[in-house]
Amino acid sequence: MAERKRMHRKPEEVDRNGKEVRAGVSIAASVGSMAVQRNALGAPLDYFLHAYGPAAEPSMHLGWALATLSMSVIAIIALLLAIAIARRRLAQTDDHLAQGEAVALRWVYAGTAISSVLLVAALVYTLVTLDSVAAPPRAPALTLTVTAYDWWWKVEYGGTDGGPPFVTANEIHIPVGQPVKIVLKSADVIHAFWVPLLAGKTQTIPGQINEQWIQADAPGVYRGQCSQFCGAQHAHMAFEVVAQDRAAFDAWRSAQALPATPVASDAMASRGQQLFHERCAGCHAIRGSDANGAQAPDLTHLNARRLIAAGALTNTPGNRLDWIRHAQRIKPDSLMPSIMLTSAEAAALSAYLATLH
Repeated sequence: MAERKRMHRKPEEVDRNGKEVRAGVSIAASVGSMAVQRNALGAPLDYFLHAYGPAAEPSMHLGWALATLSMSVIAIIALLLAIAIARRRLAQTDDHLAQGEAVALRWVYAGTAISSVLLVAALVYTLVTLDSVAAPPRAPALTLTVTAYDWWWKVEYGGTDGGPPFVTANEIHIPVGQPVKIVLKSADVIHAFWVPLLAGKTQTIPGQINEQWIQADAPGVYRGQCSQFCGAQHAHMAFEVVAQDRAAFDAWRSAQALPATPVASDAMASRGQQLFHERCAGCHAIRGSDANGAQAPDLTHLNARRLIAAGALTNTPGNRLDWIRHAQRIKPDSLMPSIMLTSAEAAALSAYLATLH
């Protein structure tokens, strides 16, 4: 379902109301995305007030220190400037002007020296902070590989820690209170992996492997986001980190490693499965079936995820149907085409996706 960037629309779709329809769907998707954000920890600027892991706390303190320093410098400069303007208006004689120039030079020298000291101190504090979060305090309990694509995230759970390996997309589950190592790659352009409440951001660069670690000290759903502008749908390149207690995490991981459950006697879902293999299997994979595409998200357990379209929509039957039929209206220029299906075919395909728990 992701073979090319642009699809030709049917003539009836390109009418005088086409722009309004597309704009309406895009706005609805944006509003839905904001609603999704409110249901997860990590609303805009939330990271400036809270930290939920040891990799995020030093960065939060650094942010407050730099913000306090910046505001203090601005306030002092504004005060001195106001004093200088007031004194200049009161003293306009030649002697006062000559004396003022000498005083001004002394202020310039003093200001330069003070600024240099403050900037060096800020640099040292920043370097100390970076060093403190460079490595986890103990060996990671889990290692994941996350690959950034335009505009979604591939998540690979390896078997190096004894757990079953599998691939998922746009949703990362981790055990609470344990450091997790993230190996970062990019399949196309430069992106940046950022979970504000759990850690700072790290770039994903084509041809280069970077590493980061995260740890959540409290259960919850933490919003993540690409923080490096990467194209038209950069804002809709989100993901979620779900922190669970160890038992819940192990149960989730075991379930995710299983192949998709075969479709039972549901005629509509069976028809949808056939359509999926005909129209979607070239790009998407569903373990346990003949669909083994690698260009788009793995959908083996799609219906177990809270979000679809890399955070653009909540995972509901209506949104899945809209995404199937109008992907380019919701997320223009993504590799997911707006598939030309009849209403019955779209409903059947959505019914099949609903079976992928």
